[in-house]
Amino acid sequence: MKFNGFIAALFAAILLAWLFPAALSALPLGSIIDVGIGLIFFFYGLKLAPSELRLGFLNYKSHILIQLTTFVLFPILTFLFIPLFEGGTSSPLWLAIFFLGVLPSTVSSSVVMVAIARGNLPTAIFNASISGLIGIIATPLWLSLFMTKTGDFAISTIITKLLFQIVLPLIFGLLLQGFLGNFARTHGKKLGLFDKSVIVLIVFSSFSNSFSSGLFASINPLNLLKLSAIVMGLFFIVYALTGYLCKLFNFSKEDTITVKFAGTKKSLVHGSVMAKIIFGGSASLGLLLLPIMLYHILQLLLVALYAERYRKQWLQKELLKQQGIN
Repeated sequence: MKFNGFIAALFAAILLAWLFPAALSALPLGSIIDVGIGLIFFFYGLKLAPSELRLGFLNYKSHILIQLTTFVLFPILTFLFIPLFEGGTSSPLWLAIFFLGVLPSTVSSSVVMVAIARGNLPTAIFNASISGLIGIIATPLWLSLFMTKTGDFAISTIITKLLFQIVLPLIFGLLLQGFLGNFARTHGKKLGLFDKSVIVLIVFSSFSNSFSSGLFASINPLNLLKLSAIVMGLFFIVYALTGYLCKLFNFSKEDTITVKFAGTKKSLVHGSVMAKIIFGGSASLGLLLLPIMLYHILQLLLVALYAERYRKQWLQKELLKQQGIN
């Protein structure tokens, strides 16, 4: 496994927030993050390739299964863990798990892993792209089931914020594709570095508030271990269920790989952005981001291993074909 600088930066941001929670207090961090969020989705709009989306559009069975897994199966599975938390659905720890469950799929890593494993790449690109758009509505709607009771969650206000900070920049990016699309795709790695820098800032800001308020000091270490175990359990349950459903519906191997990889993914970028927009500078924001960060690391490690296994199987199959021909 290669060293992952992004994961290292996330841990460094948490450590800095713990040691020096006011380290960046001289900067207008909130405004910088807001502008950064808008630019992330502006660049996202520029990089969306219509030709690639068209290629994957017709594979409707895979699309339905992936999106149902992301926005229905995953959230429902989090209900299984309600009895494990004192306070049930009012528990901040369970709400953090639930927030992870209702997030859209990630884009870049999902597509990369499917490509490595020789899955259906156009389908992966289509679903990874559309998942973020569905999540703009689906994620706050799911959250409204449990959070409107607190009085701090107004669904109309939340969707308006998401439209202004995510949808409008995305639309501007799509409109300017003809002028800047090729440039954005050519410099995709550099723009990805910008995305990650904004996420690191969000993580630092969120955990600074959490540490300053003493939120983590009030949480039993056993509960944090329980949180980690649940995050791991969710991945394996969803991965196994998607594999079973693909077998049940006679999906091809390529489509099965795509469904299993895309269906188990959750986006740290969307999670960080949505948490910041929805919950602002709340002290509980760091806690909400914790399961997403743990899941992000877990999915990168495990899906990379599975992708490599599928790649080796494909290489062996190709080698046998060549030997058969020769």
